[in-house]
Amino acid sequence: MREHLERIFRAGVAACAPERVLPPHLPPRPPGRTVVLAIGKAAAAMAAVAEQRMEGPLSGLAVIPHATEARLRRIEAVTAAHPVPDEASVQAALRLLGLAREAGAGDLVLVLLSGGASSLTCLPGEGLALAEKQALTAALLRTGASIGEINAVRRHLSLMKGGRLALAAAPARLLTLAISDVAGDCPEDIGSGPTVADPTTVTDARALMAKYDIPPPAEGWSETPKQVAGEFRIVARGADALAAAAAEARRLDWNPVLLGECTADATETGRAHARLALAAAPGTALISGGE
Repeated sequence: MREHLERIFRAGVAACAPERVLPPHLPPRPPGRTVVLAIGKAAAAMAAVAEQRMEGPLSGLAVIPHATEARLRRIEAVTAAHPVPDEASVQAALRLLGLAREAGAGDLVLVLLSGGASSLTCLPGEGLALAEKQALTAALLRTGASIGEINAVRRHLSLMKGGRLALAAAPARLLTLAISDVAGDCPEDIGSGPTVADPTTVTDARALMAKYDIPPPAEGWSETPKQVAGEFRIVARGADALAAAAAEARRLDWNPVLLGECTADATETGRAHARLALAAAPGTALISGGE
């Protein structure tokens, strides 16, 4: 049984592996340079695919979690903290913005985005100290707020999230290729949407803080852009992993029951899954994912 469980799990992971999902979406060589800005827990693997598959002058920065490695030749890799940002997260955000601003009209800024990007790149709003942003992030995580709610607050207390990286990249061509780790796959929630317009407002973010009884910071607030240039594509999502896991379960003669993408508290979800497992018929494989 354990061997089958591992094979089912690994089939789901493989369905979203960068080396599988990224190549069909990589653009042709631009007239100028390609500047790769990779952010997230899959940033190293995504940047490696770009290095291997793309032609012409290519450079950039990959921001990955501490204690992970990246084997890259042309793209520099730096580490930062997750799920609560640190000073390295701030320095990484500043460097990404700087690289984006250096790109010219004939260049391509290729943003490779995956889960964890919100913490790995953190640039607090004007007047907001990093320590305040760290405490706020930790408090939101403790409440059980959804990732969409947490990221809505983050966007309005940031100088990079919520479309601001897209503004920095102009006039270069901007393309974002994202692996979604959030239920619903809303672009503004994947890594807090650094390259997409944000439909939420400061008022929305403040209301979320009031909902969870968290005192709002006095400074750092700003409105996000509601329109930005650039193309955004999701190249893999949780639903793809679940479908591949279910297909592997059938191949191994299990009866898969897809529970979908779960967003509730992990402890509560685990207990609910355990009750379902105890009540399930022999040969049933319960398959779920989520944030």
